[in-house]
Amino acid sequence: MPSPPSSFATIHRNRIVFPRKWTYKEYATLFALFSFTLILFSLTRRPNLQQPSTISSSNRLVPLTLLSNATQRGALCLDGSAPGYHFQKGFGSGYQNWLLHIEGGGWCNSVASCSQRKMTALGSSKHMETEVPFSGILSSDPCLNPDFFNWNKVKIRYCDGASFAGHQESEIKHGNGLFFRGQIIWEAIMDELLSIGLSNAKQALLSGCSAGGLATLIHCDDFRKYFSKEINVKCLADAGFFLDENDVLGNSTMRSFYHDVVELQGVARSLHKDCIARIEPFKCFFPLEIVKNIKTPVFFVHPGYDFWQIQNILVPHGSDPHGYWKRCRLNLANCNADQFDVLHGFRSLLLKTLNEFQQRKEIGMFINSCFIHCQTWMGETWHSPNSPKINDKTIAETVADWYFDRKVMKLIDCPYPCNPTCRNMDFTRK
Repeated sequence: MPSPPSSFATIHRNRIVFPRKWTYKEYATLFALFSFTLILFSLTRRPNLQQPSTISSSNRLVPLTLLSNATQRGALCLDGSAPGYHFQKGFGSGYQNWLLHIEGGGWCNSVASCSQRKMTALGSSKHMETEVPFSGILSSDPCLNPDFFNWNKVKIRYCDGASFAGHQESEIKHGNGLFFRGQIIWEAIMDELLSIGLSNAKQALLSGCSAGGLATLIHCDDFRKYFSKEINVKCLADAGFFLDENDVLGNSTMRSFYHDVVELQGVARSLHKDCIARIEPFKCFFPLEIVKNIKTPVFFVHPGYDFWQIQNILVPHGSDPHGYWKRCRLNLANCNADQFDVLHGFRSLLLKTLNEFQQRKEIGMFINSCFIHCQTWMGETWHSPNSPKINDKTIAETVADWYFDRKVMKLIDCPYPCNPTCRNMDFTRK
């Protein structure tokens, strides 16, 4: 791995040592290197919620399966190891129904950040857990997952750094020993799943969290093509609707970041042709542009006060040099009236963007006003007595009503802090 620039943060005696003065671009580079760490932590550790945990202890551990023909297909993680997934076989009335869930975990936008990432579970199967619990939308407990508990369930591990959209051709130009194979990983895993029963599915749901939610949107119509027209196939993006908005200093941090991801890994080839013919390719990586071209029914589970977007798009590293937002961005209970005006405005931008799809009946929404990120993979937030609700419906109940065409579901919450059922994160507590 190349040495970081001299102005970049270094580790000395177990402490991160920062230079005396950074440029804004250098702060953005730090964001690129470590933005996925927060997601990885939240995915592998129990969340620090303000209410007590209710995850069932009965969840069974599901083993990791490495892709059988990874080397032959060239489907490789960033470090060249085989990608993997966790598979739990369906039973009873659900034995021919399939639910796929794509893991999240940010992106890498440079050789340096991808080189850091390949030494973690988000870039190498060598660092992945060999067994994981299935909870939330993946749970096999009918009390915690009433509509999908007995389906065939797959958790697809994320190890390419570009939402399963990178292309090998970019390795020659940018790779430096890295493997940008997200697209072929997606195709190879789908082929393997089809061979073990997915091809016989009577119903199918593709879902994903965060960067996995973005991957779900990118590949949604492709997923639909694997099945005949009479099969019920839909997609669910959990906290995957990332906004193309400026930060509190007026800088386009997220736009610049996505530009670098798309350029580094050749993502444009996985994006909709009509979009990249009309605008710059990196803009087509934003969900707004992706959804404009999606034909398959989609559901959005999204918090109005998404902590990841607040901490990385609205108030990213380097945008708050005097610490005005330090306490607020970690716990909304610490925000003052002026800060809430900004936060409510950010939520309004989300709702304004989603409003473009209000007239499409096949698109469902559950937009609550919680300070959280992904909500479908945790039992606490998916379906439990204390789960977040809108109109007295949990996320699980709302998604099921939409998936099974029981009714049109577009639930949008009132502004924070009106919903007492929210499971709000508090990053100030150790």
